[in-house]
Amino acid sequence: MARAMFDYTKTVLERVSFDVNLFCKELQKALERLLPYEIEELKIWLLSYTRENPDLNQCLIYLKE
Repeated sequence: MARAMFDYTKTVLERVSFDVNLFCKELQKALERLLPYEIEELKIWLLSYTRENPDLNQCLIYLKE
């Protein structure tokens, strides 16, 4: 079940990546809902994903919290 939530989160983030504000909102929700080890996985995925989509870099600030 937990893995399904992580995969779902990545899918949602990929689908809303056209809008930076929406992407940031979905990222905030994901950080509230995921388990600590899933958040670490999400950080790794997000760093890779933002290399491909540099306009989303501003959302990385939420990882610092």
